[in-house]
Amino acid sequence: MRKPAPISKEPSQSRIPFSFVFDYLHPLEPEIKRMFVTFALYVEDKIVLILRQKKEHTADNGVWIATEIEHHASLKKQLPSIRSIRLLGKGPTNWQIIPESSDDFEESVIRACELVVKGDPRIGRIPKPKKKRSKSSRK
Repeated sequence: MRKPAPISKEPSQSRIPFSFVFDYLHPLEPEIKRMFVTFALYVEDKIVLILRQKKEHTADNGVWIATEIEHHASLKKQLPSIRSIRLLGKGPTNWQIIPESSDDFEESVIRACELVVKGDPRIGRIPKPKKKRSKSSRK
């Protein structure tokens, strides 16, 4: 595995895990956004992947794929190691993960990146707009 690329020179910022994805997504120039304790990758207005590598809940470390439940079975044919994300609850969600612990982790992530670059409609979601908080809820 390759070493993560730094997100910033500031010591408070962490390093981006699995930075090899940028080699494969480069033509799309994905935007990186911090999301909680992860790094979300956006292509235009769609979130496509999340990169997660934390000390807590290590079973859910890896590359998260934004998709829809109806695409899970067809994606699993191309990415056999994907599964539901345990942190998100017991039932299936729109998200799937290629776990870092998978034997075919890097190959599957590269394959997922290739699908993103080809514009595969099964990967990527436009996030719901953030709700504006009222002044009274900010106090």
